[in-house]
Amino acid sequence: MTTRPLYGAIEAGGTKVVCAAGYGPADIPVDCRAVIPTTAPGPTLAAVAEFFERVRSKHGELAGIGIAAFGPVDLDTGSPTWGRILATPKPGWSDFSMVAPLQRFGCPIAIDTDVNAAALAEARLGAGAGLGSLAYVTVGTGIGGGVVVADRTIKGLLHPEMGHIRVERDPRDTGFAGVCPFHGDCLEGLASGPAVMARWHARAENLPHSHPGREILGGYLGQLAATIALMLSCERIVFGGGVVSGGALLPFIRRSASRRLAGYLPVDSRAGGFDRYITAPGLGDSAGTTGALLLAMRA
Repeated sequence: MTTRPLYGAIEAGGTKVVCAAGYGPADIPVDCRAVIPTTAPGPTLAAVAEFFERVRSKHGELAGIGIAAFGPVDLDTGSPTWGRILATPKPGWSDFSMVAPLQRFGCPIAIDTDVNAAALAEARLGAGAGLGSLAYVTVGTGIGGGVVVADRTIKGLLHPEMGHIRVERDPRDTGFAGVCPFHGDCLEGLASGPAVMARWHARAENLPHSHPGREILGGYLGQLAATIALMLSCERIVFGGGVVSGGALLPFIRRSASRRLAGYLPVDSRAGGFDRYITAPGLGDSAGTTGALLLAMRA
């Protein structure tokens, strides 16, 4: 066994949990990765713990564990419910602790949202490397956003919940009620994967290029990008997740954001303009897991 510190990473999503252990983002042994289906919280976290038990038996003790969790989650380390999932539509997960089942490993544990962790990874190693600020938006089963400024993720009363802002309705889309159980037609209710399926009975990437849904979705997400730019003045905005996978929606998002900003911010005057300001993830699908590993190393 090596004497280098070994860190554990957990990216907990709505459909799967990605686990990894390594000595750094670019040094993860081939036998230290696993994908576990997200089912009920007890069995899911039991399987996660079993993975790390196997890692520990072969590679040694963990020096830290980082958790990148779907939200909402209590991130206040002084709170009695720190590390617990808060009110969520995912059955059985509300008030479940992501941290408690892992304390058996006796190492420091850090937890942040999956999008904050992805934002941290992209800011340090991906699309935002060398910049001072970055926002990361994931559009999939839900819509979430994370922000990094000066190598720190933004947290406060809770954490950014960008998916639940209100957006101006596209006139072609006024007949759709939205799927968010809390707000109906918030951004997540209109532009998440389930919203796309409920409305058009197809995944976003399978919509024909001329389908109006692409422009409608890009319009909503472009409103979010413009809001991020105006409120936070981030130097780069990254869009990831299944709904925008492959980048097919990015041109629509950029055009919508450009219309909304109407030249008010100096995006077009910079090299690359909106093509460089609003981008795909530099780390691809590994941003969340990489971010979790960075959290563990920081812990």
